[in-house]
Amino acid sequence: MSILWIPLLIAAGVFAYRRYARRQARRNLLATPISERARAIVLDQVPLVGRLPAALREKLEGRINLFLDQIEFYGCDGLEVTEEMRLSIAAQACLLVVNNGAWYTHLRTVLIYPGAFKSMQRKQDGYIVTERETVRLGESWARGPVILSWAHSEQGAADATDGHNVVLHEFAHQLDGLSGYTDGAPVLGKGHSLAEWERVFVAAFERHVWNVENGRGAVIDAYGAQGQEEYF
Repeated sequence: MSILWIPLLIAAGVFAYRRYARRQARRNLLATPISERARAIVLDQVPLVGRLPAALREKLEGRINLFLDQIEFYGCDGLEVTEEMRLSIAAQACLLVVNNGAWYTHLRTVLIYPGAFKSMQRKQDGYIVTERETVRLGESWARGPVILSWAHSEQGAADATDGHNVVLHEFAHQLDGLSGYTDGAPVLGKGHSLAEWERVFVAAFERHVWNVENGRGAVIDAYGAQGQEEYF
């Protein structure tokens, strides 16, 4: 064997080991329950978790571990990020993926404001570009970050029946965007039909739009009628 191959073999071995180590660390995190203190905080902050079957609650705790290991939280406007905030947001985000193979692959950062925050919204129509300042409760960027109002994140977690949950909303955008587009058509699991998804989803979206336009009540917030990506 030529001596020139030795560095390549060493590099390949290091790469393979690091890949194995990452996979093993991921498996360990997914298999590890959260602490009693963390579990109490999650149940207090996100009461909906208490309604999960035991098997799903175990899965949720593993995903919470993985989420907290991957994501950095930053407070904005002087907000100090607490353990309660991290666990509440992680638990809500992981509820969306507790029983499937989807994951927040590209996300590394969550920004938290004390309350509603101002954001510049940019729109382009041909050669015309307009910008306007809007007040937001949350934002989700394709490869991060997710930006949240803590006041509204806490409120949404406390009441699972009011149709308002900014954390679920923004993290659903993250899952939708894994396909490369935020359009209400997420990456589907093996054996699932995109045509069937479109048939069922579009029909449900059109019913929701009709209900909103005709003043009919709905579980999902009226904002979902803004577009298929918002309904998703």
